[in-house]
Amino acid sequence: MRSNKPHWPQKSSLGVFSPDDSSCLYLPDDLEATLWAEAPMLYNPTNMDIDAKGRVWVTEAVNYRDFNTKPAERLSHKQKGDRIMILEDKDGDGKAESSKVFTEDTLLTAPLGIAVLGNKIIVSCAPNLIVYTDSNGDDKPDKREVVLTGFGGFDHDHSLHSLVTGPDGRYYFNTGNAGPHKVTDKSGWMLRSGSLYTGGTPYNKTNEGNQKSDDGRIWVGGLALRMNPDGTGLKVLGHNFRNSYEVCLDSYGNMWQNDNDDQVITCRVSFLQENGNAGYFSADGTRYWQADRRPGQDIFATHWHQEDPGVMPAGDNSGAGSPTGIVYYEGDALGKNYRGTLLSCEAGRNVIFAYQPKVNGAGFDLKRRDLISSFPQASERYEWYETDNDIRKWFRPSDIAVGPDGALYIADWYDPVVGGHSMKDKKGYGRIYRIAPKGKKLTVPNLDFSTIKGLIEALKNPAVNVRALGFEGLKNKGDAALTDVKKLLNAENPFYQARAIWLMAQLGNNGKSELINLLKSSNASHRLTAFRALKAIVAEKPYLTQMAKDQDAATRREVGIALRDVPFAEAKESIGSLIQMYDGKDPWMLEAIGTAADGKEQQVYKMVREAYPGEPINFSPQRANLAWRLHPAEVIEEMKTRAESSQLPASERRKALTAIGFIRNKKAAVAMIALSKSPLPDVASQAAWWVNFRKTNDWADLMNWEEAAAQEMTPAYKKMLESKKIVSDKSQTFPVRIEAAKEMAADEHGGNMLVDMRVQGQLPDSIAKSVSAIIFKNPDQNVRIVASQFFPKNGKVLKTDFISRMSPNVSHGEKLFANNCEACHKHGTKGAEIGPDLTLIHKKFDKTGLLDAIVNPSASMVFGYESYTIVTKSGETFFGFLMSDGANVVLKDAAGQQHSVKADQIKSREKMASSLMPEPTALGLSEQDLADLTGYLMQFK
Repeated sequence: MRSNKPHWPQKSSLGVFSPDDSSCLYLPDDLEATLWAEAPMLYNPTNMDIDAKGRVWVTEAVNYRDFNTKPAERLSHKQKGDRIMILEDKDGDGKAESSKVFTEDTLLTAPLGIAVLGNKIIVSCAPNLIVYTDSNGDDKPDKREVVLTGFGGFDHDHSLHSLVTGPDGRYYFNTGNAGPHKVTDKSGWMLRSGSLYTGGTPYNKTNEGNQKSDDGRIWVGGLALRMNPDGTGLKVLGHNFRNSYEVCLDSYGNMWQNDNDDQVITCRVSFLQENGNAGYFSADGTRYWQADRRPGQDIFATHWHQEDPGVMPAGDNSGAGSPTGIVYYEGDALGKNYRGTLLSCEAGRNVIFAYQPKVNGAGFDLKRRDLISSFPQASERYEWYETDNDIRKWFRPSDIAVGPDGALYIADWYDPVVGGHSMKDKKGYGRIYRIAPKGKKLTVPNLDFSTIKGLIEALKNPAVNVRALGFEGLKNKGDAALTDVKKLLNAENPFYQARAIWLMAQLGNNGKSELINLLKSSNASHRLTAFRALKAIVAEKPYLTQMAKDQDAATRREVGIALRDVPFAEAKESIGSLIQMYDGKDPWMLEAIGTAADGKEQQVYKMVREAYPGEPINFSPQRANLAWRLHPAEVIEEMKTRAESSQLPASERRKALTAIGFIRNKKAAVAMIALSKSPLPDVASQAAWWVNFRKTNDWADLMNWEEAAAQEMTPAYKKMLESKKIVSDKSQTFPVRIEAAKEMAADEHGGNMLVDMRVQGQLPDSIAKSVSAIIFKNPDQNVRIVASQFFPKNGKVLKTDFISRMSPNVSHGEKLFANNCEACHKHGTKGAEIGPDLTLIHKKFDKTGLLDAIVNPSASMVFGYESYTIVTKSGETFFGFLMSDGANVVLKDAAGQQHSVKADQIKSREKMASSLMPEPTALGLSEQDLADLTGYLMQFK
């Protein structure tokens, strides 16, 4: 696995047609697809698992978003709850004939995960993780237990996802960022996690970041979790995802995940390093990624905080999309070319991606390939609405699983749209495809779970949760199974070898002794897995020092992870070895050293200085990178020297500034202020950004920022205050008040004051109507935009289906963009970065979808660009995008200016129902104008 190189067969140019269906799948020439099952055998499949008999268990989401999808007009199971279905191919012809309901439960509303482990069926449906037990084998639950509860995201895609058994026998699962997640395990340990994200459903109303769990740590956003089968030992393995749909593991214990984006073409597939911060929100969950964007950063780096110390490498940028199920294929039934393949569903773009991860230092390179799709060539564009005339886009793979026969099974949600809390298919149609080698019949093995031989065969099975039964059965056999398990170390399939190593850790002292011997194996994968297996039984400490010197970077990475909670005195020698063997380039190893140094950065950096001495401008890559990653206060002067050095590349100066920017210390703020006056333009501008940014969060209480930023009131501003008094004075006649209001409406400062008055209910409707035509021509765009929500305007309904048929004048559309959009949106090299970047909008939307977003901006607000109104106790009013939420609340208005308000000074805060983006009528755009503007955006190259 660790050195596999893909040798992919060519993809067929001919689709595999399904009976009685006009859609088809394109896949490699050596594979074939069969429509294995379809509605009415199942409806709306979200997730599936396959048991030892080859039966496919499916979670249905017929009751998906009842608040948004009009149950009375579509298939609904509202009264009894959603269902768990069992489908079976009884005659072995490669298609299911049997379908039965396992349970229909009112606790189930759009469940997103299922695991079948013998007679226990574990279903993920926020707020609960539910275990159904079929004690008598009649395919009906005899017992229902809520093992864990308190997960946020009821009836929300960003919620609790499927559980899978790891190679260590423990349970792994994840949840999205629709928190808060307040979950207590069976031992009483409590997880408290959240972020500032709310919305998506009527139920996701409150959430907050900066919450501490019982381990004393702050976990935010989406989470990868592990627990023991008895519900104890809940542990966070990674955090700060947006919405990783699933986590899967290979037999070495590597974790893999995909994650979707904020409609900015930055979805990803990643190797998840244990304890990894995946970088979606700020580290404490109080700011969206948009708030942290630094000058010069591309969207992918910004979206996943890739230039921040302490954030894991993001992996492959798979582009626009809506990633769903993921699985790691380790079998040989499809052919050895497919062994070691990571398969990731991309429901938005109608494709299954394939990777064969290649070891690169302590991490992996991920080269993507389209393996299976409803198109000969899957598009990079994520097209939401152009589906009415092309039902190939209705192929929405929601999950992919491996059967005990070695075949692949793909669940198809089948809908014109995917995500966005919407579905258009009123019949609830769904289907399952089976992918098998062409011309070869695969059969489900008859496994004997009562004998060691049978259990060994089960352990070798390609179906993840089937081999988990083999693991558990052999574990129960104890020392009697060791001899047979050891034989797997010589198996031709290396994944069998890894499974045996994990199992030996559970086979008593003799098994443990075998692991200790394997720590000296010439096979790096054996050493890595043996160390991980010892760690799983809390027996790794005696070997930390030894393995910290291992020649294999992945093994050293695991040592770094294991050292996180080890006191410095015990960890010092091992950390020293990790520092000495760090090559100065490997980002996964750098993060592992940072993990090892957690809570002891000052002592560890002293070791770094001793290992890599030198003057700041002559730092080795090891010294420079470790200073950036650890960033204790001791590096401030060193990084200041590097930042202001013209002898260093601009990238190194930028990294030095970043290191200072992440030190919560007054000396860091003072140093950054000094750097903002640097004669080097790149340093001065970036340092100025850091000063302006940090004074709203980490450095807010370190200096008197208000005093530094105080501005003298201008005569023009004073004049508008006088006009405001007249407008507010009810003793004045209406004509006098209206004339004063008109004067204000035409002025930048006055317009802002009028908007404030209107929001706070201090401006009568009659006066607001009188100044409407003027205020929408105010020189301040922020005034015009916010006023559109509070002042009446004349306009008409614009029908997008008519506009989409009009021929565009692209050159006129370019002028319209410059005059109406450029002040907020970036497009190519032009424009501002206030609202979403529209450069690649033609890859994100089709014409109809883009027109809908323009004509009805409040109906499709991009996540992170919802607007808020804040009124302070002193009477000031602020409008804008919520960039940070904590002790200091930061809004960015439509002009790009950020406003910081202390939370304890806020009188009221309200989420605005409408987008800050004005409707076309407010901008005076005609139907032809909209056709021209859309044509320009869609044809951009």
